[in-house]
Amino acid sequence: MKRSFSTSILVAVLAGFCSSACQELDETVYSSVITTNFYKSAQDAEAALTAAYGSINDLFDQAPIVFAGDFAGDQLWVKPVVGRNVFAVYSYDTDYSGPKSFGRTAESPYGLWQFCYKGIENANWVIDRVPAIGMETNRRNAIVGEALFLRAFYHFTLTKNFGDVVIRTSPSQSESDALVAKSPKAEVYKQIFKDLEDAIARLPSYVASTIKGRASKEVAIGLYAKAALYAEDWTTAKTKSIEVINSGKYTLMPNVLDVFDVEKEDAARQENMFAFEGDNATRARGTTLMGFCGPANSASRDYGNTTFGSIFAFQAFFDSFSPTDKRRQLLDTSFVSVAGKVVPQKEITPYTVKGVLIKKYMDRNSVGAKGRNNVPMLRLADLYLIASEAEARLNGPTATAYQYINAIRNRAGLANLQPGLSKDDFIRAVLQERSWEFFAEGDRWYDLTRTNTFLTVIPKAVNEVYPTRAPQPKHRYYPIPLDEIRANPKLEQNPDWK
Repeated sequence: MKRSFSTSILVAVLAGFCSSACQELDETVYSSVITTNFYKSAQDAEAALTAAYGSINDLFDQAPIVFAGDFAGDQLWVKPVVGRNVFAVYSYDTDYSGPKSFGRTAESPYGLWQFCYKGIENANWVIDRVPAIGMETNRRNAIVGEALFLRAFYHFTLTKNFGDVVIRTSPSQSESDALVAKSPKAEVYKQIFKDLEDAIARLPSYVASTIKGRASKEVAIGLYAKAALYAEDWTTAKTKSIEVINSGKYTLMPNVLDVFDVEKEDAARQENMFAFEGDNATRARGTTLMGFCGPANSASRDYGNTTFGSIFAFQAFFDSFSPTDKRRQLLDTSFVSVAGKVVPQKEITPYTVKGVLIKKYMDRNSVGAKGRNNVPMLRLADLYLIASEAEARLNGPTATAYQYINAIRNRAGLANLQPGLSKDDFIRAVLQERSWEFFAEGDRWYDLTRTNTFLTVIPKAVNEVYPTRAPQPKHRYYPIPLDEIRANPKLEQNPDWK
């Protein structure tokens, strides 16, 4: 199996050995990766792929992939504790000193950078070594296809957050292999699209027996559509999203509330195309989102057995929903305590009398602070709204554009959006629909940054806890962690953060 040894560890071992056995030994120690006895069998291939998926668990354990997209947005606010509040008020620095000081780097963009590159490294070993393994051909091709998808997914996550990033397409077999310069965002997207094209050619279509939490051909096409939306390739975004919708492999859940019912997760996979899979059996895998979103001091069994009261929705966001919108039921302004008492809104949190609870990640049968919840990374609903937006940007608010947004509105219990909107107003309506549909799923901040509207939207998203929020243009992307720049002399900080 691949093993990585740090120079510092090897030096310590050699020093101890030499002190007792070889006083004159003087060795220069190099980092090394040894793969001689691995990548030989089908079992090795499967294990290597599992390792490539492992970063998904890292990204949802302390949830940096969600928090990076929500703490800075206009839907949710985080308890004002040092290390988390810096993202709400844009006071973080290039060294992420607040999260570092309080042990919260794993839940910040710093952790996101590290976990994504760990996943890319593991995916690269699969892509490099598995094709030579003697095993059943279709499964071998699918394993490589999944690794290509994962490499694209991790690179997409990185470029959404950091802009220009390092592209890594080969495994690191020496220390020098790890020292790579950044590439422009346009080049990153080219690599994402290439990997997804190769993945699509290898991956089988989704079937009921597809392993939970694994990518299918349609998932890769769906990610292609979303990446194309971010790259402003409207034609590709439209074509790919409609291809997934028309494939019939996935369908919208009739009741949007069921998408987030922890007891209905198997049924919800008809819409949850790609999700972090909480472990329903051993509970060995879970996300802290449940603990963060539930009331403080584990005050309500409905939300989970251990909850902290750390994340809430802005009152203005709650008020933006129509009372008839079923998605508003995924938020609440009161809760039932463990003792059976109704706790009113003014007592939800000591930080404000307008606390709004988030109900997407409830698990009353949780073990500790981590729920069994599946957390969406790509839902079919996303493809509907990508198709609507891309069509509108290409051709204006056509009947096709209305068709796709109204499918999501109707599912939520809302009336059709009526024809007659201008192109700009229609696109704003799609972005608003996305906000209502995907809140607390780590999506909103990127809609605001890709459309460059965060500078005008965020200052209005305030409350008693955060009365002033004033992002600057440099906050469109997070700074590359300074530790990474110190370790890699070829890596430069984002220009706006220098």
